[in-house]
Amino acid sequence: MTAATLSTAYSPCPNDTFVFHALAHGLVPAPFAPEVTFADIDITNGLAERGELDLLKISFAALPWVLDEYALLPCGGALGRGCGPLVLTGPDASADPADLAGRTVAVPSERSTAYLLFRLWAAEAVPGGLGEIVVLPFHEIMPAVRDGKVDAGLVIHEARFTYQQYGLRSLADMGEAWEAATGLPIPLGAIIARRSLGAEKLAELAAAIRASVEYAWASPEASREYVLAHSQEMDPAVADQHIALYVNEFTADLGEAGYAAVHGLLDRAAAAGLVPAVAPEALAFPGATRLR
Repeated sequence: MTAATLSTAYSPCPNDTFVFHALAHGLVPAPFAPEVTFADIDITNGLAERGELDLLKISFAALPWVLDEYALLPCGGALGRGCGPLVLTGPDASADPADLAGRTVAVPSERSTAYLLFRLWAAEAVPGGLGEIVVLPFHEIMPAVRDGKVDAGLVIHEARFTYQQYGLRSLADMGEAWEAATGLPIPLGAIIARRSLGAEKLAELAAAIRASVEYAWASPEASREYVLAHSQEMDPAVADQHIALYVNEFTADLGEAGYAAVHGLLDRAAAAGLVPAVAPEALAFPGATRLR
């Protein structure tokens, strides 16, 4: 019997293709066959807010707007330590974050976790207030800073490893700021699925995603072609660094620390008036009693 299809969207970044390779290619048992759309995080956040697909990778920062229709899955996402977004500037720019006051900053999405962490940081580090915020696809941000089209850029993913090739420097690390303030891992990307699938199917889906993660770790070369085919001509060594940084124990299971990080981020952001408040039970996984 052929599994029902599930409309699915995640980014072409190495961590996502590494994680979902086995599931997308039918290499692990699953209740659904994913029909995959590749899209940057700004697109997937919008798809989730409009309720257009069944399974998506989105920003944790976008959760307050989608939790009525979608459940947060306990695996497949991106959290970690030492993997936070960076604020980049040109080589001649001021090294004082306060001098970002009134400056134009490019960000990958106004609903991104990177931007939310940046706003929490800037509220203290840039007392004069930021200038214009420009949303750009993440791969366009470093060239925009280099070419003087914006004063600074908030970057994610493999930009941590490549920004110096653009002649840029790191003004601040949002992950370092977050970890120093909370002691928690950095919650970046979440996996969500429609609540209407029901608790049993959600549990089966989460188990399939976890199995896909474990398959990827056990057979890393199996996903190599898939990862590199979608990584926008990324250097294979950079792709490997990307995967090593963003696919970790929290990808297999959010666990107590992972959920604490998500609650901490959304609670702090709500207290600052940046996102709607989220009730603790809204983040609970409906299939939790069936997952293990």
